[in-house]
Amino acid sequence: MDKKNIVKEYTNGEITVVWQSGKCIHSGNCVRNLPTVFKPKESPWITMDGGSTEEIKATVAKCPSGALSIKN
Repeated sequence: MDKKNIVKEYTNGEITVVWQSGKCIHSGNCVRNLPTVFKPKESPWITMDGGSTEEIKATVAKCPSGALSIKN
């Protein structure tokens, strides 16, 4: 099965979150840790104004697959 890798960036003006669909294993850590930002049933599914920069950084750091990262 060939998994298409879509890369999207989301920013709040302070940080940019990068999501790589091909790496995502759908662990749900992001949704469980910060459901006000990570909303898989909505589009866009990441709403950066739903949490603080520190909350978002902490949640992205818990992504086990590396599908979510912070752009430097």
